[in-house]
Amino acid sequence: MSVEQLPWNKSLIIIPTYNEIMNIERMIDTIFEKYPEVSLLIIEDGSPDGTADVVKKKMETNSNLHIIERQGKLGLGTAYITGFKWALEREYDFVFEMDCDFSHDPDSVKDLLAAAQENDLVIGSRYIDGIRIINWPFRRLLLSYCASIYTRFMTGIPVQDTTGGFKCFTRKALSSLNLDGIISNGYIFQLELNYKVWAKGLSVKEVPIIFYERRDGQSKMGGGIIFEAFFNVINLRLRKIFGML
Repeated sequence: MSVEQLPWNKSLIIIPTYNEIMNIERMIDTIFEKYPEVSLLIIEDGSPDGTADVVKKKMETNSNLHIIERQGKLGLGTAYITGFKWALEREYDFVFEMDCDFSHDPDSVKDLLAAAQENDLVIGSRYIDGIRIINWPFRRLLLSYCASIYTRFMTGIPVQDTTGGFKCFTRKALSSLNLDGIISNGYIFQLELNYKVWAKGLSVKEVPIIFYERRDGQSKMGGGIIFEAFFNVINLRLRKIFGML
């Protein structure tokens, strides 16, 4: 199936933003230049830098661009849950998670969507076909890689990149989840979604991507992520054992 034949008009890309004034306009322009028929939803958490104003200005000339504005920085997990519910209500068949800072290459969206024609969840993986991360300091790379090993060991999920945030869900996969029952809000949120889709017997596929460290703006990673990850992975495993997923 060629890029033009993919179901772009049934696809939605969700991008959470907070203080992305340096990236947002270029990201919007890049996505619609490559995929004119796709829909794009920005979940904006009250950025004081004017991110929302840029989005609303671009909406004047693009009916496929949408925004949900929230009051305050409410977290990555709740941003995506809000977007997922919006997507399901509007009957999109394919729903993407994607960062605004170009760490996820927009050119790879087509590869995820192509794989989603035969799989329920497609993950853009940094750890298949070698380690595919550009410009990360060694300490952060080691932490991320060890976290993936730990989460695979604890949960048994056959996924190399358990916490990556570039992925495509089918409507079937999203509909299988109890979105109000998600317990994570930080970056371990990604593992929780992957794990719950896989635990329901749905198909999960990884496709290789190259992950680029952000060039503009500031990282949103905070110190509480490791604490949340350690305990929530154990929590997920226990929930599966006791049939509580």
